[in-house]
Amino acid sequence: MTYKRKKYHHGDTHLKKRWRLRNRKKDLDQIDVDLKEENADKLLNQEVDLDVPGAAQNYCLHCARYFIDQQALNEHFKTKVHKRRLKALELEPYTIEESERAAGHGNFKLPSKRKIVTQGSKTDIDQDGDVVIEEASPNKKQKFDNNATQTPVESN
Repeated sequence: MTYKRKKYHHGDTHLKKRWRLRNRKKDLDQIDVDLKEENADKLLNQEVDLDVPGAAQNYCLHCARYFIDQQALNEHFKTKVHKRRLKALELEPYTIEESERAAGHGNFKLPSKRKIVTQGSKTDIDQDGDVVIEEASPNKKQKFDNNATQTPVESN
C-alpha cells in the first residue's frame, strides 16, 4: 500500500512572515545608540518590570536581551553568540557621510575599528571593593611563549 504525500505547508507564507517578525531583534546601529553612556546607564539600571525576564534587572547591552538571573547573564557572556555580537559591533555603524564618500563626494576612508568589551557584571567586585579575577581552570591547556621562559637580561 502506498502512502499519499502530505502537502500541509503549501500556503504558509503568512505564517513564515509572522515567525520571522516575531524573532526580530535590534539592529547593530540601534545597539550602537544604546551603547552611549547616558543610554547604557538607563538600560542597565531599569526599574523592576515583571513583564520581562528577570524583572528587567539582568540585561545584555550588546545583544539587547534580558536574562532571568545574574548567573544566566554571566554564562551568556561566555557564549559564541555574545562574542560574535561583540565582533560585529567593532566596526563603526554606516553613516550618511560614509555613503556620500562612497558615491564620490569626498575622500573615501576605511571604517575604523573600536574596542568593544563586555559590560561589567555586578559580582565582579568583592566586599573590599577589589575586582575579582577568575583564575584559569586547571583542566584547560595553557600556551607559553618560548621567549617568556628565558631569564631577562640585566642592564647596567
